[in-house]
Parts: sequence; structure tokens; C-alpha cells
Amino acid sequence: MHQPKIWLSSPHMSGREEVYVAEAFATNWIAPLGPHVNAFEEVLAQRVGVAHAAVLSSGTAAIHLALILLEVGPGDVVLCQSMTFSASANPIKYQGAEPVFIDSEADTFNMDPQALEAAIIDQRAQGKQIKAIIPVHLYGLSAKMKEIMAIAEKYSIPVVEDAAEALGASLDGRPCGSFGKLGILSFNGNKIITTSGGGALVGNDKTLIAQSRFLATQARDQAPHYQHSHVGYNYRLSNVLAGIGRGQMEVLDERIAQRRANFERYRAYFQQWNEQGFHIQFQEEQEGMFSNRWLSCILVDPEKNKGLTRETIRLTLEADNIEARPLWKPMHLQPVFQDCAYYGGTTAEHLFDIGLCLPSGSNLTEDDFERIFASLGRVLEGRLV
Repeated sequence: MHQPKIWLSSPHMSGREEVYVAEAFATNWIAPLGPHVNAFEEVLAQRVGVAHAAVLSSGTAAIHLALILLEVGPGDVVLCQSMTFSASANPIKYQGAEPVFIDSEADTFNMDPQALEAAIIDQRAQGKQIKAIIPVHLYGLSAKMKEIMAIAEKYSIPVVEDAAEALGASLDGRPCGSFGKLGILSFNGNKIITTSGGGALVGNDKTLIAQSRFLATQARDQAPHYQHSHVGYNYRLSNVLAGIGRGQMEVLDERIAQRRANFERYRAYFQQWNEQGFHIQFQEEQEGMFSNRWLSCILVDPEKNKGLTRETIRLTLEADNIEARPLWKPMHLQPVFQDCAYYGGTTAEHLFDIGLCLPSGSNLTEDDFERIFASLGRVLEGRLV
């Protein structure tokens, strides 16, 4: 019998979302503004530990607006973490600017501070104007923001903090998304909470966040008629989707606990195999880091695991209708960015070669884990003989 698919990270509704959505319909607030939009912004700002938030149609839109607000334009350079989803880098191209990619460090998979500083020194020596730095908190684990922010402040470069995967994560008790000049969040369907599609731009600069709302609503000037003095964008989140977001925020802590429990379950499972001669590794929290464990990721180096590769594991799971996915392919290896500069070594490339994201949804059941472990067990057992 064909078994239902186990997804990598599927939406998980609480039931509270329906109350807010029904309220939006009952009050006829079916628009990209309204009471749910305002309330969602307030709760997000409070959770991230910043003064202001603007909810938008996507995390990509948030990065795009952040670069516009920082006056990034043609010929400028933006330093971006290479190991990330393409949405971190695409808005740089929207602005006609030049992405310059930075390698990862092995501990967190995130931006390598040493490679970052090397890039700044070399790019400035070439006469380039560096307008922003985009670090990313991959899979819910903080980048080394103390080191990155110290470098950014040393060279007076603003940071756009990509916390798309890290809502609820923190470093030394400070929420991810609150370190940079601007932070961005994503509420895509696979994130720890979702509004179906959506995102947010967050920060402490009231003027910048207000300007982002203006630009996100087609930059309409104050006038009785439609008048525009700036190029605008249709980037605002609808009141209906903001209602979903409000319901999701009410269970954020529960969702984080569930995903962290998934991670610990995988750790305990693979520890049994590691005691039999395997060496499956994880993306580990460093001192002061609290991960939301959006995705549980393992590293499977064939040289340390009896020739077993992450692709063998992935294909075995796929044959059992279980979704798993390699880590993000670094941007400097992507055809669309092949001509862009890159600083660092081969860490990001190596992580991509050996890394695998396992099913991590907060709605995984006991039956799901039984299927996942049965599938993993077959491929691991086959390497013991």
C-alpha cells in the first residue's frame, strides 16, 4: 500500500488562526492593511526585541526593501553569506548591485567572520563601495553575530540580518533578527510559523520601517488622487494572512519545543549507530546559542561512515516517500552567480556535499518517526556487513 508522504517541514495550524481569519471576513478587512496587520506587527516586534516591524508579502520582499532603504544601487557591493537560499542574494541583483559571497565556518554553517573581513579589505582595496552585509541564521541556529557585528562596526557597514529561518532563536538571550541595522523574517509555508506566504522587516529605526511600509504600498503620496513621487512595490501582507500569523504566534514556543524535541530524537537515534562505528554529526549549538531547530541537519562524511553518503540516505528515504533535502547549495556555485567574487575556502562546498536536512515538522507523529527510523535503519544496517 502506498504510504502518505512525510514532508520535510509542513505547515502546522493551531486552530486559533481560523478565529482571526473569520474575524477578518466578518469585519470585511480583506485588504493589505487592517487590525490584524497592526497587531501582528506589534507581537513580532516584541518577540524579536525591536521597536518596529512591517509585515510584508515575503522575506525576499523584506530583503529587497532593506537594500533600497540602505541606498544600494548599481555598482555597489553587498557581502552575502554563500551558503543560503537564493532569496538572500537575488535582491542584490534586483538593485543592480554586485553580490560578493562569503564562505561558512564549520561550527554553525554560517558566515565565516575571518573570510568576511578579508573580503572587506580586498574589495575596498579595489575601490569598491560596500553598502551592506547579509549574514544568515541557517536552519534556526545563530551566526556568530558578536564577531560579525564587531567587524561591521569596525568598517562602518550596515548589517541586514537574514533571520528567515530563525524566529525564536537567540544568541546570549538576544533574539535573532535584532542585531543588525535591519532584520528580516519569513513566514513561508515551510517555516516554523507560516502565513502561507509572508515576511517581515524589523528594526529599531522608526523612520526606516515607516518608509518600508510606504514603499511596500506602491509609494502612494498623501493626496486625494493617486500621486507617486517614488517607485513603489506591492509588498504589503494582507489582513487575512496576518490573522493566520497572529494565530501562529500564539503557539510559537510550542512549535520550537516540538522541533527541538525532533532534533534530540535524531541525536539519540544516531548515537546508537555511532557507537557501532559510524560518525554522523549535527549542526551544534555553540556557547550562548539557542536554536529553534527549524530543520534537523546531519553531516555524513563517507570517509568517516563506511563509504555511506548523504545522497544514499536521501534516496533511500525518497523511495519510502519521505522527503529529505541536501543543505543549501552555496551561491558561489550557482550558475546565476558564477561570475561573482567569493572569499574563503571550501567549507560551504564541503557542507553541501555531506549535509542532509531530515524531516523536522512540528507535526511529525510517532508513526512518522517509526517509518523514518525504519528507512534509516535499512541503509545503515547495510553498511555494517
